[in-house]
Amino acid sequence: MSSAVSSSLLFHKTFPHPSSKEWVVFVHGAGGSSSIWFKQIKAYKEHFNVLLVDLRGHGKSNNLLADIINKRYTFEAVTKDIVAVLDHLKISSAHFVGMSLGTIIVRNMAEIASHRVRSMVLGGAVTRFDARSQFLVKLGDLSKNFIPYMWLYSLFAWIIMPQKGQVESRHMFIREARKLCQKEFKRWFRLAAEVNPLMRYFKERELDIPTLYLMGDKDYMFIKPVKEMVSVHEHSKLIEIEDCGHVCNVEKPQQFNRESIAFIQSVS
Repeated sequence: MSSAVSSSLLFHKTFPHPSSKEWVVFVHGAGGSSSIWFKQIKAYKEHFNVLLVDLRGHGKSNNLLADIINKRYTFEAVTKDIVAVLDHLKISSAHFVGMSLGTIIVRNMAEIASHRVRSMVLGGAVTRFDARSQFLVKLGDLSKNFIPYMWLYSLFAWIIMPQKGQVESRHMFIREARKLCQKEFKRWFRLAAEVNPLMRYFKERELDIPTLYLMGDKDYMFIKPVKEMVSVHEHSKLIEIEDCGHVCNVEKPQQFNRESIAFIQSVS
C-alpha cells in the first residue's frame, strides 16, 4: 500500500495487487472522502489493483494549491484532478466505482477521456434532481450565506437518508462533512446547479462503456430517474439492492462488493 499527497495532486492511496493488471478507481461523493470505501477495500484488493482518491477540498486533499482551490469548481475541473493522478501513476485505463455525486464525476471521466474508462459501477447514482431535490438545492443556495453549512448538510443527509437502516451512512456523511470548511462547502454546493443539464446530455448520449447501476430499492430520491436512464441505454444494467437506501456500499457492503466485483470481472 502506498499513499501520497503533493501540493498539486489529489491525495491518493494505492493497494497494488501481486498479479492483476486491472485497476479499480474509487470516487466518493461531495462531503465524503475515500474513507467511505472502508467496507470495499479488503474484498477488492483480493482481485484488483486499487486506487483511492480524495476529491479537492475533501479528506486529505484539503491543502491543495491555493490557486486551484480558489477557482470556481466545475465537474470538468474536478474530473481532470483525477486524470492527473492517473497520469502520475501511469495508469492508462481503469474500472471506476463511484458513489452518489461521485457517479457524475465518473460519467464525466468517460465523457472527456473515454479510452481510460474500462467500465463504470455507479452506486446511489445521481442522474437527475427531481422537483423535491431541486427545491432543496434552491433553498440551500438561498440560505447558504446565513445558515451554518453543517445545519444544511445535516438536513440534506436526513432527507436523502431518512430510514432507520441508514443511520450509519447518515452519521458517516455528517462526520466527513464536518471536515469541510464553509467556503469549500459553498464551492461544491454551486456544482449542484450543473447536475441536470449535464445529466440530460448524458442521457441522450450513451457511451459504449459497460455500466452497472447499483441502487438501494429505498433510495426514493434517485432510483426512478436511474430506471428511466437504464431503460433507454443499451450498455447499462441496474441491480436493485433490497431494503437499502442511498449509500448502498455502506448499508449492504457484501452485496455491493459481490455484484460489483462480478460485473468488473465479467468485462475485464
